[in-house]
Amino acid sequence: MLNSETKNREQVRLLKTLASETRLTILEWLKDPVAHFPPQIDGDLVQDGVCADFIREKLSISAATASRHLTLLTDAGLLSATRKKGWTFYRRNEQALENCLQQLQSHLLKEIP
Repeated sequence: MLNSETKNREQVRLLKTLASETRLTILEWLKDPVAHFPPQIDGDLVQDGVCADFIREKLSISAATASRHLTLLTDAGLLSATRKKGWTFYRRNEQALENCLQQLQSHLLKEIP
């Protein structure tokens, strides 16, 4: 079981990851990848995720900047990365997102009897 200080540190890290308009946009787009990205040759948008290059192009940012955003989201567990034919595909980790919301709720909201 994690102690309170460790939990708080993890929540702060998670909130810092989410405190970016770009990263929130990525999570929003990946909620419905078929609506936001064109079909891919080497991977299914839903099952495999979206190619990092498609995300970068849609954001109109450099590869290094896109990589940083995607790495932060992946390290926080909010995205899953899959390598396929030399490309990296990203999809949301729905269970981690749900856990994140539950943690914030239990940490910040007062229980009503």
